Amino acid sequence: MDQKLQITHAAQDGPPRTRPAVSWPDIGVGLAMLAAFALIAYNIHSNMMAAGIEPGFAFLIQQAGFDLSETLIPYGANDSYLRAILAGLANTIVVAVASLVIASLAGLLLGLLSVSKAPLARLFALAYVELFRNLPKILVLLVIFVAAVNGLPAIRQALVLGPFTISNRAIYLPWLSEDPRNTLWLVACLLLVPLLVWLWIRRAARRQALLGRRAPVLPVALALSVAVPAVLAVALGSPLGLSWPALEGFSVKGGVALSIQFCTVAVALGLYHGAQIAEVLRGGIEAVPQGQIEAAAALGLKGGQTTRLVVVPQVLRTVVPPLNNQFANLLKNTSISIAVGYSDLMSVAGTAINQTFRPLETMLITMSIYLLLCLALTGALNHWSARIRAREGRGSR
Repeated sequence: MDQKLQITHAAQDGPPRTRPAVSWPDIGVGLAMLAAFALIAYNIHSNMMAAGIEPGFAFLIQQAGFDLSETLIPYGANDSYLRAILAGLANTIVVAVASLVIASLAGLLLGLLSVSKAPLARLFALAYVELFRNLPKILVLLVIFVAAVNGLPAIRQALVLGPFTISNRAIYLPWLSEDPRNTLWLVACLLLVPLLVWLWIRRAARRQALLGRRAPVLPVALALSVAVPAVLAVALGSPLGLSWPALEGFSVKGGVALSIQFCTVAVALGLYHGAQIAEVLRGGIEAVPQGQIEAAAALGLKGGQTTRLVVVPQVLRTVVPPLNNQFANLLKNTSISIAVGYSDLMSVAGTAINQTFRPLETMLITMSIYLLLCLALTGALNHWSARIRAREGRGSR
């Protein structure tokens, strides 16, 4: 009997297990929502069948028959609608990444200016934020696009600034010469360098937690960024020759072209969301108690050390959730690219609808893609935020 009691008490040791409480009203609401969706789906299916339209996704393997203004993956008019959608998705991801980089840099700079001790810097940051926060984003895009098309020279009078060739058609940059070994080298660098840097950062964090000594991170990361590409170039035998843009007739040969549509979308979304990110960062910086900064100065910490060890950790914990929302909004707002003729996912979907008369299926595919992209982005940021809070002993309860 005593042994049974000991086993019972041992099983009850530890924190109580919490289980999600599901009540009968919750089940009723869930069933009602499922019934409503089922009724809507049945009604749509019945109407489509009555109109002689059989729902399905077989059209994805049919020949698309239209070209795209620019593509990152091989695509032609003879390819299928599925390949066209994948090409539009690749364009959307690239312009979203470029916009995120511009918005983050602009938001960081303006956020720091907004809390600067210089009155002119604070006034400039305030004017910038209020300007872009009170304008429609599509208006910002159209103004920048019209200014670029009318303000930049035509292709025959292209402006050459060092390695850049600039016209109202595109901005041309030097790029690796067309060689399979160069492509393999570039892909390997993009995969290995971030992985090795991430592994070193994790090792440095574990070493600091165990020994209390901080291992160098930035010098090692820079060394890896130089050494790994050099080793890969020797191992793969990559020539690493550059193709330089050169004007030939009415076009530019060589290099890589960044279309004006791509550049204006990236700049417009970067500047617009940079204002939103600046306000988020300003709020996070001002949320740090002034007494902690004064205490750090009293302990002998310099300005850079105070920023890195006291201010930044608290700002990150505060601003990551609202930044998550801004990044997701920026990703969704890439859909305004259709206004300037950039071949993003929405542009491809619109053309596919006009040709196949499959609006429901095409919109379901497009909505699912945007949903998955936003879930992946916000999930990664939420995971990072949770790790920051857990590292500081402030995990969610």
